[in-house]
Amino acid sequence: MTCYVTVGDRQRMEIFDCIAAVARPIHDFGDEFMSDEVTAALGLRAGFSPGRGFYCRGRFGVLGEAPAPVVQAVQGFLGPHLVTAGWLDGRAVMPAEEAASCYAQAVRTWGRDHIPARVDVEHFNRLAQQLIDAADGDALPLFAGWRAQPCPADDPVGTAMQRVHVLREHRGACHLAAVRLCGLSARAAMIINLGAERATHYGWQEPHPVTAALIPRWRRAEQLTDELQAPLYGTLNDRQRAEFARMVDALTAPPTP
Repeated sequence: MTCYVTVGDRQRMEIFDCIAAVARPIHDFGDEFMSDEVTAALGLRAGFSPGRGFYCRGRFGVLGEAPAPVVQAVQGFLGPHLVTAGWLDGRAVMPAEEAASCYAQAVRTWGRDHIPARVDVEHFNRLAQQLIDAADGDALPLFAGWRAQPCPADDPVGTAMQRVHVLREHRGACHLAAVRLCGLSARAAMIINLGAERATHYGWQEPHPVTAALIPRWRRAEQLTDELQAPLYGTLNDRQRAEFARMVDALTAPPTP
């Protein structure tokens, strides 16, 4: 349950309540962008073949021209065949840094089409950037790469979506570190989280269910992920955390009929 404390006419929010409130909406909104046919069409227009080339080359292009096993090690949660095939297929289309820039443009384009007009994106951007600036990028190279990706000054709505993406990459990178620290493989974590059947969608070929004894490790990894994110949200005061959570809700809300 999300915990708000009302003081006068203002609401306050604790650090871990804020993390719990925003983690899933930020993840799912980014997932919608990544899986949208419109995003795939932008990749096709950029010269990528159907498949995962635009996704892999664009999302992981911030790592530079790394070998496929290095890309796999950095991102972790996708099956190695999916990453290798997508990364290598996209190599002939454009250099890694150019692909990352193209993907960032796709992020912003999708945001302009999906972020509701009622959201105060300027205020969201200020708070989101405060979180991003506060993050320690050590051992989080994919997040660090996306944090370094520039945003145009004249596109506040697109910038808001790019900052959603950067915050999503931060939690994902923290979660990968937490999973490994808790003695789980990324493959096992994906199967526990999604089930063996759904894990195949993310490139894990013929995944078998994992033993129930590993589930407490996954729960601990979730808790540790929150703990790794706590220093970011500690830079906001309790009122700002409440505002940020409300804006994330508004920004990621499905369109009204």
